[in-house]
Amino acid sequence: MADQFAVVFPGQGSQSVGMMAELYTNHDIVKKTFEEASDALGFDLWGMVNNGPVESLNQTHNTQPAMLTSGIAAWRVMLENDMAAPAKLAGHSLGEYSALVAAEAMAFADAVQLVAERGRLMQAAVPEGEGAMAAILGLDDDKVREICTEAASDNLVAEAVNFNSPGQVVIAGNKTAIENAMDLAKEAGAKRALPLPVSAPSHCALMKPAAEQLADKLADIAINKPIIPVIHNANVASSSDPEQIRDLLKQQLFSPVRWVETIQSLAVNQISLVVEAGPGKVLTGLCKRIDRSINGMAVFDQASLDKFLETHNA
Repeated sequence: MADQFAVVFPGQGSQSVGMMAELYTNHDIVKKTFEEASDALGFDLWGMVNNGPVESLNQTHNTQPAMLTSGIAAWRVMLENDMAAPAKLAGHSLGEYSALVAAEAMAFADAVQLVAERGRLMQAAVPEGEGAMAAILGLDDDKVREICTEAASDNLVAEAVNFNSPGQVVIAGNKTAIENAMDLAKEAGAKRALPLPVSAPSHCALMKPAAEQLADKLADIAINKPIIPVIHNANVASSSDPEQIRDLLKQQLFSPVRWVETIQSLAVNQISLVVEAGPGKVLTGLCKRIDRSINGMAVFDQASLDKFLETHNA
């Protein structure tokens, strides 16, 4: 493949019971990756991913290691099939940790344990049922920010937290304020306002206590200079400094995911293909809506892996 490409990793929301089953059956490296994660976590992660129940998989302390492991399993399969090194890596929210593992900035077992703890800290910061996230479709960014300001109050948070594509913004905060913001968005002409299946409200001010505790955990983990540049969510830039990476991961927990700018930065760097490694095709769909000059494809089952390898080796 002569053209430059990037690999990106999905975050929470792309999980489903049975995800990765075909690749798990067909490739020993996928089995080994899940076994490594299960050993790090102390329970059978593949059993939960493959059999559910969905309620357990959707608990953020389980979703996060499940998605990270799935992304790294897909990455390892691609590498095993002679994939060249991509020019850039990125991940959406939790996916940033997968990108850092792929870049050899963080050991896989460390990252699996870290994101499980990240999930526990996030849930502890906002008890289940008190926080919420929702996708607002069909309004511009400024209008969504304005609605969040109107829906929030002195003690209730509503913030625009994921800028996913033009006309698709995710909001997060206290459940009451988010429900209010969804109503306001519909009144303002939003095409849809959809609650998201998450158990904690990521990337808003409610996560600041969790971020402080996460910083303590990050301090105990070895972080190395990435061998491939990773674009961080918090500042849409790459860093080679382990201490700065720690700080950016702390900030990420209560800062917006600037995904539109992330894809735009890839385009500026002459990236012509973005490959999504892991379950679903969410980021591939967003890529098309952000910049049509970039081709997107996802690797999540045997057919999509074969298609990628055919393109890659052409």
